[in-house]
Amino acid sequence: MTTALTRQQAFDLLHKYNKEEFHILHGLTVEGVMRWFAREQGWGDEEEYWGQTGLLHDIDFERFPEEHCKKAPELLREAGVSEDMIRSVCSHGYGLCSDVEPEHEMEKILFAADELTGLIWAAAKMRPSKSVMDMEVSSLKKKFKDKRFAAGCSRDVIREGAERLGWTLEELMEKTILAMRSCEESVQRQMESLFY
Repeated sequence: MTTALTRQQAFDLLHKYNKEEFHILHGLTVEGVMRWFAREQGWGDEEEYWGQTGLLHDIDFERFPEEHCKKAPELLREAGVSEDMIRSVCSHGYGLCSDVEPEHEMEKILFAADELTGLIWAAAKMRPSKSVMDMEVSSLKKKFKDKRFAAGCSRDVIREGAERLGWTLEELMEKTILAMRSCEESVQRQMESLFY
């Protein structure tokens, strides 16, 4: 799997269609998480591909929420993104807004981790530290069980994502927390350079 874009071109493409701080933060976070998983799962030579797919996975969500995963192929093709990556981007919405099923390990991780990063981020904001650095799986599990907390993060998708990977829910949570720790500082720096 190859990337047709440089990392800067991928970021510029995200920024072309996404101006809200939240959407850019989410894209950068999922990029960092996917890079960590690529290295962790033995796909280090594909880290750039995994990262850019994470960065661009919600490219159409801010401007075209009703056409999420349906508008993305058009926007990505216009920019010269590979068909492989377009398929991977669309697979993260499987069952909700896409009929492209996650097949490759990277697609399964993106499917599982996308929703979970949102839940972890919301939980981190509630902590005195405002960070994932001191977050434990046990406290995340409590938030996961509270259906009113971060209600927009689908628990069913997170559970299904863990199952598709053959991991327990705890494993997925633990790995995703570690992945978010690995990129928290660099994401903050990028956000500060953009917004502050």
